[in-house]
Amino acid sequence: MISARLLQRLNEQPSIAGWLAQVDLLAGTSTGGILALGLAAGHSPQEIAELYQQRGAEIFDDSIWDNVRDLGRTIGAEYATKPLRKVLTETFGELQLGDLSRKVAIPTFDLDNGAAAAHRSWKPKIFHNFNGSDCDAAVKVADVALYTSAAPTYFPSADGYIDGGVYANNPAIVALAQAISQHNLPQERAAMDDIVLLSVGTGVSLTYIKGKTLDWGYAQWIKPLINILMDGVSGIADYQARQLLGESYQRLQLVFEHGETIALDAVNKLPHMLQLADSADIDATVDWLQQHWLT
Repeated sequence: MISARLLQRLNEQPSIAGWLAQVDLLAGTSTGGILALGLAAGHSPQEIAELYQQRGAEIFDDSIWDNVRDLGRTIGAEYATKPLRKVLTETFGELQLGDLSRKVAIPTFDLDNGAAAAHRSWKPKIFHNFNGSDCDAAVKVADVALYTSAAPTYFPSADGYIDGGVYANNPAIVALAQAISQHNLPQERAAMDDIVLLSVGTGVSLTYIKGKTLDWGYAQWIKPLINILMDGVSGIADYQARQLLGESYQRLQLVFEHGETIALDAVNKLPHMLQLADSADIDATVDWLQQHWLT
């Protein structure tokens, strides 16, 4: 919701009118994957924000009987996949990645590559529609959107895939690598000097742990460790993109105040998310788009 609203605000700025239409490649992980695929399919940021508002409660519908069956979230995912699949299918229909008018790169994680025993393993999987030897043009957009958003503990895995956020919560470097990939056809392969990259976050809470020597075990580390890993992979992608692209890279990230956190499934906070996105300062990003995107 926050990312979609920030993009909507940028898209409505008269001084940078038309910048979103110039995007060649859209990358997104998890809910960002749905956003990226929606934009590539021709939906506006406002339409996607409205989708979250209108269908969020349906997607994150948790019945008491499901909780009883799963013992909370102890032995089963918090939510069923069926409502999310229904919304995605209604949104994208039979559209395939190859039907999209723009290039996409959507991180997921394949739990079993199905190879022979000696090479059988899990692995990252980037779904994309660049022409070349590893193109996924024939895969349905709705399926890819489901795969990238199948967050562990929230949703069951989907066709053996889970949320790409386990390794690419911030897909900036995924986008960069895909754009310059040697697997792309020459006419679709970008040169590093030609790339301008805008990265839009979903909001972050500034978190820290006091203490110089933490003699912790499983019980103490299990709660903060997931957030550490998520923030860590996002932070390193931001660092790498900044080092590689310099002024050709911009990160728009909203920081929650007073240690506030917003859970992935907090549909009751959607109005609050809109308020946060509407009050965020986007002036620096507008200036950057003027200087580096529209020239």
